[in-house]
Amino acid sequence: MDRFEAMSVYVRVVDAGSLSAAARAIPMSLTSVSRHISALEAQFGAQLLRRTTRNLAMTDEGRILYDRAKAILGEVDELGSALSAGRGKLSGRLRIAAPNLLGRLVVAPLLPRFLAMHPEVAVDLMLVDRAVNLVEEGLHVAVRVGRLPDSSLVARKLDDIQMVVCAAPSYLAQRGTPRKLDDLRKHDCLVFSDAPGPVEWRFQSGATRTRIGVTGRLWMNSLDALVSAAIEGAGIVRAPAWQVAAHIGRGRLQPVLDKFAPPATPVHVVFERAKLSSPKIRTFVDYLVDQWGRA
Repeated sequence: MDRFEAMSVYVRVVDAGSLSAAARAIPMSLTSVSRHISALEAQFGAQLLRRTTRNLAMTDEGRILYDRAKAILGEVDELGSALSAGRGKLSGRLRIAAPNLLGRLVVAPLLPRFLAMHPEVAVDLMLVDRAVNLVEEGLHVAVRVGRLPDSSLVARKLDDIQMVVCAAPSYLAQRGTPRKLDDLRKHDCLVFSDAPGPVEWRFQSGATRTRIGVTGRLWMNSLDALVSAAIEGAGIVRAPAWQVAAHIGRGRLQPVLDKFAPPATPVHVVFERAKLSSPKIRTFVDYLVDQWGRA
């Protein structure tokens, strides 16, 4: 058994969620995939996966092997990138995570040029509105919005995002324009979050910071869809300035409560300190920082 290949197959099976899906992705016959998993289980003397007709779950031993195998495979990938860089070329797969909207509108459009510059590099872009764990999820780079907690990650600043509270003129004509923060409690606020329920909007007046709990009749986990709903008069939305600037310029939306605008929210690109020596990651981060303001 080629233990390295078997570990690679095992990781692909776990990531794909089934033996058949991994077999299609590799590609490899389903029989060969199954043999690799059985060989690993025999080698380590432990059951790695619990297989049923509907799902696939790792055992405790399987989770240990998955985490270690993914780290080993990542190190081998980085070694290949470093050796290629020594020959003046970057190679290997780069795994990136970014918030959904920001990733779609800003990060994704920058990738084709980067790929054209480095034809031996492949990129996986995961769009997800949550804080990802780079190590556990096998990611190299992540774009994060908001204040960063103290961590071992290296961070480079990309931008500042100013949030704007706004609504359609038609909505304000019907329901009135909020003048005080408490006025929001009487309005239909368009709620953006990962799960339905009340959320808090942050404001600031002078040195005083305030959080206002808002609820509304319309909740979505898609901010651009909420902005479209606001344009149609569904309520008051809170969105990044760059997302609504054109709509405000055309009179489709009107800012409210400007004097209570909070400080801008920073955007960073982060990666593991241990990856500082990776030419592939350093090159991509430098490219992202350089191109971000031009996107």
